[in-house]
Amino acid sequence: MKAGGPMQVFVARQPIFDTRRRVVAYELLFRSSMDNWFPPGVDGDMASGRVIADALTTFSLQALTGGKKAYINVTRRVLCEGLYSVLPPKRTVIELLENIDADVQTIAAARSARASGYEIALDDFVSRPGLARLIPLANVLKVDFLATAPAERRRIREQTRDRRITLLAEKLETDADVRDAEASGYTLFQGYFFQRPEIISREDIPPSKLTYVRFLRELQRPSLDFDDLESVIKHDLSLSVKLLKFLNSAAFGWRSRVTSLKQALVLLGERPFRKWASLVAIVGMTSDRPPELALISLARAKFAETLCPMTGLVGGELDAFLVGLLSALDAMVGRPLAELLAEISVSAQIDAALLKEDTTLGQIRALVIAYERASWDEVAALAKRLRISEDRLPEIANASLSWATDTLPTS
Repeated sequence: MKAGGPMQVFVARQPIFDTRRRVVAYELLFRSSMDNWFPPGVDGDMASGRVIADALTTFSLQALTGGKKAYINVTRRVLCEGLYSVLPPKRTVIELLENIDADVQTIAAARSARASGYEIALDDFVSRPGLARLIPLANVLKVDFLATAPAERRRIREQTRDRRITLLAEKLETDADVRDAEASGYTLFQGYFFQRPEIISREDIPPSKLTYVRFLRELQRPSLDFDDLESVIKHDLSLSVKLLKFLNSAAFGWRSRVTSLKQALVLLGERPFRKWASLVAIVGMTSDRPPELALISLARAKFAETLCPMTGLVGGELDAFLVGLLSALDAMVGRPLAELLAEISVSAQIDAALLKEDTTLGQIRALVIAYERASWDEVAALAKRLRISEDRLPEIANASLSWATDTLPTS
């Protein structure tokens, strides 16, 4: 793997069912490869922290759980230091591992988590003196049906009958296990009988590209905040250098040198600034990709911008430019386009144009890409739908490519 390139990240999820066999939650589990087990020798604090971080950054928690609750294994350190608090309280169940002791600091941390709106589950629960003080703070007790005898499972039910505690039967492997769990009063179920953990992998966004993704997100905000823009740039000063170098190129013809982003905004105006800053960010994201990818993105942007007023979308040129510019974002980052668009929070119009063809902007994007791929039947159909003369397309395509070649920032 090329240094600084994408790294493969893994997480496993296993569904949790209710008495009607509906999935009500997913437990998220650490994995270091496609091997579907917890690797030996891995530090528990690291594994817990990685699952939390990856669920929010590399993956989308919404995508991982479909909006259902996430059970996250938490070590004593992660609990006591509040490292779980980046997760949304209403959608997260903090699963305290079986080796956690109920000392004063742990009890205080669990109480604080409950007060903040998190539910707490005790994993691999067995009755032992060290856990007694945690039981009143628990919402869910997870009982291992492989390691617990039937009499003990029922005794746990009797001990908790007067408490507002949900019992979850885990490691169910047979139909008999499920029937026994239901008969014993358990209302949540998890195990191989229903489904083994499913491994999901994703390319992590390298730190070098993460800054550009964050910069694009700031540029998509309805109102630009230069303090936030400059805060992002501080993580990668080369982005500021590249942007100012580009803005001082001969293409702009300023009488004096541009020395700051705020000065560039005054000289350009907000909409042109968004356009050129986005262009520099996209080019920066393609530094480890074939150089043609940046050229294609810029040519698509100019092509779409030129077609926009011809379809009657007067005033939509910036959106059309951004649609063309972002159309290859998935190839640049190695992540699904829909996830990246959510990450940078594009407008509803741009999102729809990039993911569907049922809008004018979406049809413009489709026409630009169809022409690029020489899909002439599709070009003819889209041009007719958009009421654009096919005769004009070769000239516009050639002009767009020439513009992209001349405009492409040099390193």
